[in-house]
Amino acid sequence: MAEETLKAAAASSEAPAAAAEVAVVPEAEKVEACEKEAVKDVAVEEEKEKVTASISFKEESNVVGELPDPQKKALDELKLLVQEALNKHEFTAPPPPPPVKEEEEEKKPSSAVEGGATVPTPVVESECKEEEKVTAVEPSVKEVTEVIVKAESCIDEDGAKKIEAIQETIVAVTMPAEPPRTEETAPPPCAAEETPISPEEISIWGIPLLADERSDVILLKFLRARDFKVKDAFAMLKNVVAWRKEFGIESLLEEDLGTEQDKVVYMHGVDKEGHPVCYNAYGEYQNKELYHETFSDEEKRTKFLRWRIQFLEKSIRKLDFSPDGICTIVQVNDLKNSPGPFKRELRQATNQALQLLQDNYPEFVAKQVFINVPWWYLAFYKMINPFFTQRTKSKFVFAGPSKTAETLFKYIAPELVPVQYGGLSREGEQEFTSADSVTEDIIKPATKHTIEFPAPETCTLVWEARVVGHEITYGAEFVPATEEGYTVIVQKSRKIAATTDEPVICGSFKCGEPGKVVLTFDNQTSKKKKVLYRSKTKLGSD
Repeated sequence: MAEETLKAAAASSEAPAAAAEVAVVPEAEKVEACEKEAVKDVAVEEEKEKVTASISFKEESNVVGELPDPQKKALDELKLLVQEALNKHEFTAPPPPPPVKEEEEEKKPSSAVEGGATVPTPVVESECKEEEKVTAVEPSVKEVTEVIVKAESCIDEDGAKKIEAIQETIVAVTMPAEPPRTEETAPPPCAAEETPISPEEISIWGIPLLADERSDVILLKFLRARDFKVKDAFAMLKNVVAWRKEFGIESLLEEDLGTEQDKVVYMHGVDKEGHPVCYNAYGEYQNKELYHETFSDEEKRTKFLRWRIQFLEKSIRKLDFSPDGICTIVQVNDLKNSPGPFKRELRQATNQALQLLQDNYPEFVAKQVFINVPWWYLAFYKMINPFFTQRTKSKFVFAGPSKTAETLFKYIAPELVPVQYGGLSREGEQEFTSADSVTEDIIKPATKHTIEFPAPETCTLVWEARVVGHEITYGAEFVPATEEGYTVIVQKSRKIAATTDEPVICGSFKCGEPGKVVLTFDNQTSKKKKVLYRSKTKLGSD
């Protein structure tokens, strides 16, 4: 599973660029024009390298005005190719029929024809009787016939001389290359009379190919996937449009493919930059029943593949394709209890999905975060690391089991991280929502750390907290603001393990007088820990 997961992640991060072009130095004997052209090509390639080297491998801007000049030029060239293809209906035109050999008779030069019989060009000989053959020529050669009639009236006086003149006259008249026009020959149709064909309309992920700024964002994805090589990007675009039609993407969106995979792949919240986050929990396939229902035969693997594409399509259509919008996704890949690499059925399905992602979904991943990564997985990555581009490697983040929550918090706010990954986000009705921000504190080794929540008179104070890391001892109490008041124990001190089924500490206290609620965390270990917490006050008697 390790190899397939990592390759699929790389494929969905960016489609591989086409093979690098090889510069050929012209030989000395080539003409000066060729040398200038070669120098120009080398200069262009060097400029591309400079642009590539200057990129900091962050998510690039989709605002056309902010693009480097070479990228603007590439986008303009691609748009011209797309417009021409739309005008010619190249995206939806059926493949041309195989060429049919024309009959040789249709290719013969035109001459006087009647009833399908070809009449050879007349030849005048030195004897007068041969003129009868000449006069047998079709009336279509009008000028030649008139000359021959005039020659007959003068033949008795000086036949030899006149015949020679006739030969010269016929040759002079019949030499032009224009074929004689017959009455059956129809004039070519006038271009102005042709019915204009409107360009075809093609959309991809709900965005027309050429419409507005959103179209530019789509085209930039293909250009980046092919390193801004315009022809390669255009070829990829045409292939994607053809594949989507063949795969039936539009009808796929309406299919009911079940809910068996909902716990394996799901969207949950956004990262700190607003990218939707997709979680892939491969450990769910440890469930033998789910594994069998997903991968046991070709039909089930095909259904899984269609479900995966359907899920991705629906997620993409929720993105904002405006130039300054969010049009990529953060992928979180949980490798805890992930099936091993020897599952043949799983490997086949993953390879199929890999190929489709690689070929048809360019530049849709902003970050690939691998969590609960076993040591052998990192060793495998180090082996194949040289084969990835710097662009792809810049999107990879790896975290072992002890660093999973800490790593996720770098990119995703704790209140939006699912509780099973160290955050505070839980399903169902909860006291707090994702809009309630979380505070983070560090608990030093072998120390007690306190958190205070002020409480005005007659209110109900609610809070929740969790400690990221190993076990800790927790307690809570209410301390009144007046000296005459009594401290109330809200929660007796108890030890909370890191593996508890209820990692989130929830509490509430109805205050009848002003004071404060104090939470105490006793870290008796030699390692520092992080505590996440938030609170709210409900005024009144409720």
